[in-house]
Amino acid sequence: MNSDNPYGIHRVMHEIKRRRLQVLRVEQLTPGMRRITLGGTELAGFISQGSDDHIKLMFASTPEQQATLENMRLGASNEGEAKPDMRDYTPRRIDLQAGELDIDFVLHGDGPAATWAAQAEPGQFLHMGGPRGSMIVPDVFDHYLLIGDETAIPAIARRLEELPANRHARVLIEIANEQERQPLQSAAQVEVTWVLRNGDDLLHSVERLTLPAGPLYAWVATEAALSRRLRKVLLEHHGLDDSAVKAAGYWRHTDSESA
Repeated sequence: MNSDNPYGIHRVMHEIKRRRLQVLRVEQLTPGMRRITLGGTELAGFISQGSDDHIKLMFASTPEQQATLENMRLGASNEGEAKPDMRDYTPRRIDLQAGELDIDFVLHGDGPAATWAAQAEPGQFLHMGGPRGSMIVPDVFDHYLLIGDETAIPAIARRLEELPANRHARVLIEIANEQERQPLQSAAQVEVTWVLRNGDDLLHSVERLTLPAGPLYAWVATEAALSRRLRKVLLEHHGLDDSAVKAAGYWRHTDSESA
């Protein structure tokens, strides 16, 4: 595929399909993060080619919104209907052979996604759509720099699991407290720093990094304003190539919850 990016990083688009999946299992990973395993016949054909893909989760709080969800899934027009709340989440694990999809939820606040996840039990249903597209990052980098907070852990974990043994990854993750640490698996050589939100400052931690020579891909996902500041540090302070840096705002301080 042709790409203007010198490293061949490009986006592929997928046909949008809406699904109604059933909760199969619920697992409390940490005090602040819960994994919901979904499944069902409608999972067939699900595609997620990028470690930081987003799916749109849909939550109904009224009968009218529930009716809208069913119409959307069936492809019926929903113009003028009550819109359900929607939030973007990263598919953490996909196993089409087993018919399972894992989604990890940060339990914070009283937003629609966190509220639903906190009470989710096997047998319940969740509506979703997407992913709309996937960012493909070819394996041409010797080193990876992955920076985020709790909301970014699913994407960071997927990226690490996909890296081969001859790669190196430097990971910095901001968490609320020590209890929010999670094991991260990878065949690559990985160095992880857990940055406490009320202790060290993530921005200063990134500024103090000593980065290796050679091709490096940097990925950032935190609160939107902080992600912009981190990107500036990577480009101006560390001199990274803009073509190999992706910085995304996964939430905003004005939001009721992060995605």
